Amino acid sequence: MRPIKTPRAFRNDPAPSRWSYRFMRVMLSPVLRRMVFFGIPAAICVGTGAIYFSDLDRRDAISAAVQDMYRSVIERPEFMVKVIAIHGASPALDMDIREVMPVELPVSQFDLDLQEIYGAITELDPVAEARIHVKQGGTLKIDVVERVPAYLWRNGDSLEVLDASGSFVRFAVSRVDYPDLPLIVGQGADKQIAQARTLLAAARPIADRIRGLSYVGQRRWDVVLKNDQTILLPEKNPVQAFERVLVLDQTQDLLSRNISAIDMRLAQRPTLRLAQPTELDLLNTTQKSAETNDQ
Repeated sequence: MRPIKTPRAFRNDPAPSRWSYRFMRVMLSPVLRRMVFFGIPAAICVGTGAIYFSDLDRRDAISAAVQDMYRSVIERPEFMVKVIAIHGASPALDMDIREVMPVELPVSQFDLDLQEIYGAITELDPVAEARIHVKQGGTLKIDVVERVPAYLWRNGDSLEVLDASGSFVRFAVSRVDYPDLPLIVGQGADKQIAQARTLLAAARPIADRIRGLSYVGQRRWDVVLKNDQTILLPEKNPVQAFERVLVLDQTQDLLSRNISAIDMRLAQRPTLRLAQPTELDLLNTTQKSAETNDQ
């Protein structure tokens, strides 16, 4: 008997080989598939970019191109600030603000550091408050609240102008520059503005006689009058002591007498210091004595 011949198409085993099977199993691993499809292309891109950007000239050229594109956008006419408008400032303060401005016009809105501008303006002594904002049309608007001079403070050899809170405004050359401002003298007087204000308010009945207030020893006040009279006030309750002097002046015309000082430092025992007689007083006294003797 002859053996049955198997067709050639059925001779090869359709099952994969051992190595092929192992390779297929490995490729089914999620980590390996991500590495092949994502990791290797990413590594190629990063490596290519690193090689390309390793050249300094290429980096500079790309940086310059990006910067030019950025500047071309932010420096469009609608984004440019061309004018500074300052409101609420005197001419002198207006000039000072423009001098300390940390920007030069024209400038893009994106290049403005409003916080830096605010700090530069509020560092000026005459400026109490400031508000800054950019208006449409390319205008930087600055609203300023300027300190109002309220007192003239002689501090040693300098003459300083203070506002109602005691904050420094500016230096003064002479008392004549601010004849209407009350004068205060003495070290530390700027820290006691509230008490000085109260004393000046109480002194309204004799406001035309007041020359100024002197802060003595950084603890108490003296009221200096124009006729070389001084009212020495205590450290505690100076206003009440000063009001007692005003009452005595109204009832007994105390301040019109020949007195150089009224010491109220001891409330229970006020002390009067007589003024030294002048040559005219002595002459008048002599004449009166002579007239009395003749009679």
